[in-house]
Amino acid sequence: MNLKKIIKPTRKKILLLVGLFIVICFFLVGSGKNNLSAQSSPVVADTVLVKKHLTALTQTPQFRNHKNIDQLNAVADYIHQTFAAYGDSTSFQEYKVDGKVYKNVITSFGTENTKRIIIGAHYDVCGDQQGADDNATGVTALLELARMLKGQKLKYRVDLVAYTLEEPPYFRTENMGSYVHAKYLKDNKIDVYGMGSVEMIGYFRDEKGSQGFPIGFLSWFYGDKGDFITLVKKFSGAGPFVKNFIENFKGSEQIKTETFSAPKFVAGMDFSDHLNYWNFDFPALMITDSSFFRNKNYHEPTDTLETLDTNRMTKVIDAIFLSIIHLK
Repeated sequence: MNLKKIIKPTRKKILLLVGLFIVICFFLVGSGKNNLSAQSSPVVADTVLVKKHLTALTQTPQFRNHKNIDQLNAVADYIHQTFAAYGDSTSFQEYKVDGKVYKNVITSFGTENTKRIIIGAHYDVCGDQQGADDNATGVTALLELARMLKGQKLKYRVDLVAYTLEEPPYFRTENMGSYVHAKYLKDNKIDVYGMGSVEMIGYFRDEKGSQGFPIGFLSWFYGDKGDFITLVKKFSGAGPFVKNFIENFKGSEQIKTETFSAPKFVAGMDFSDHLNYWNFDFPALMITDSSFFRNKNYHEPTDTLETLDTNRMTKVIDAIFLSIIHLK
C-alpha cells in the first residue's frame, strides 16, 4: 500500500476543498439585491462630467506610470484642483522613492466629525497604456464623489484619497501610496471606521461567458455574464463598516451587485489598495467590476476609453455616494 499516495492530497482535492469553502462563503455573505427599499439621492453623478474626467486622465501626453514623474504630477495637480473646488480641505501627501517625490492627493468632508471613512483609488497605471478601467474609472469616481459630497450633512468625516504607485514594480511594497497613507493613520492613532477601495468600475458585458472566476464553478451561483459590480470583503472580521456599506450599496438598487468573500490566497482578493488597510487592521472592502476575471484589457494597451460603459459606471458612483451618506 502506498501510504504517501493516501496521505498526500491531490491538487484536484485541494481545489475541491477550496471551492466548497468559497461556496459556503457565498451563502454566508449572500448575493444580489437585499430587502432594503431603494434610496433616494439628493444629488446624482453626471455622465458628462464622468466622461470629461475620464478623458482628462487617459488622454495625456505621456502615460501616467512611475517612470513619467512629470506626468504623474500633472495628473495629481488635476485631481487636487478638482478636489479643492469642493472639499473642506485638500492637500498632497508627499513621499520619496528613489530620490523622486510622489504624491497622494487627499480631500476631506465633514471635518467636524472625529471618526472617518476613507474612499480611495489609485491614479497610476501599469506600463505604457491609458489605464482607462484600471484605474481612471476609480479616480473619476473620487472626483465626482467630491462634487456630490459638497454641502452634505455627514455622520463621519470622509477622506477621498487618490493614491500613487499602486502598480508594479511597487505593488505589495511600502512604496505604495496606500501603504504610506494607511501607515500614517495607524501611526497617528486616527479613528477610522472603514475604507473602500474603488478599483476598476467601468467594464460591463451582457454576453454569456463574459465573466470569469478564480474557480470556474462559481458561475453556477453568480452567472457567467459580466453585468454586475462586486463588493469584495474579508471572510472574517470585516467589521460593522463593511456590513453597513454593503447593505447601503445593495439597498440603493442602482446597479446589479454581488458580494464575494474568500481567503486572501484566492486570486484577486487583495489585488488593490485595500490590502494595506487590511495589513494595518482597518476594516476595508473593494468595489470592482472584477478586473481581469472580466476585462481582458487589464494591463494591456487595449484598456482604452472606448471600452467603458459610462452609464453603468455612473450608477456605481451613485451607489457609493448613497452608501456613504446613509452610513450608520
